[in-house]
Amino acid sequence: MSTSISTHVRRAAALLVLLATPVVAQGSAQKRASSFTVALNQDNFFGFYPTFAGTYTPKKSKNVDFAFYGTLWTIPAFNVGGTPNGANLWTEFGVGARFRVAEDRLAIKPQLGITHGSLLSGAPTGGSPNVLDGIVPSLTVNYADKRAEGEVYGGYYRAARDVGPVQLDFLHYWANAGVKFASIASAGVHVEQLRNSRTTAANGSPSDTYRWVGGYVQFVLPGSNAFARMTMGSNVLDGATGASTSFRRD
Repeated sequence: MSTSISTHVRRAAALLVLLATPVVAQGSAQKRASSFTVALNQDNFFGFYPTFAGTYTPKKSKNVDFAFYGTLWTIPAFNVGGTPNGANLWTEFGVGARFRVAEDRLAIKPQLGITHGSLLSGAPTGGSPNVLDGIVPSLTVNYADKRAEGEVYGGYYRAARDVGPVQLDFLHYWANAGVKFASIASAGVHVEQLRNSRTTAANGSPSDTYRWVGGYVQFVLPGSNAFARMTMGSNVLDGATGASTSFRRD
């Protein structure tokens, strides 16, 4: 891992807020099956990163949707080997499918993404961003009913090219579960880990970037998927605290 990223990791714990579109509310599949969501996210590790996610239902009688997502990473630390003006910022885009089961209470979403930049594939000092920097297979499972909510996510960021002196792979996964204690509010627990599973740096070896444990509180507008969420906790590896805020509107 590069010096700039390693330093940033040591300074703060992290939380990557949901990229997946939430489960369709029970009894509203015909109305809500297709969706498009834009979110603004900020946390102590990944910095500021807008995201979008969408689903499209070709046949409303079926429970399989086309899904896509994108993340616009803006943190300068991900500009490995590039210029400091943001010209080498990291981007991510992916497509897949969403399977809705159990009367739309459960959604299973496998996706395959690609990244553009130099975080995974590397770049010499002052180098340009790389097309197809990496590939990202992922799986997201969402659950929601009148009283409970939860999500499990796993994604593997694999370098697709050998461009600079160091290539990196990351395994990222989380799980959260909460209770809806009011018509517009819910709260729960969140656990998450980011692991640098491969590095070609001299004398480098796989290592845990962070292992995060915390809780969240979320407010949702009735009849919509628009929400505001605040999450707080700490990195159990070093005790550093972290916080994340997300606002989403569909």
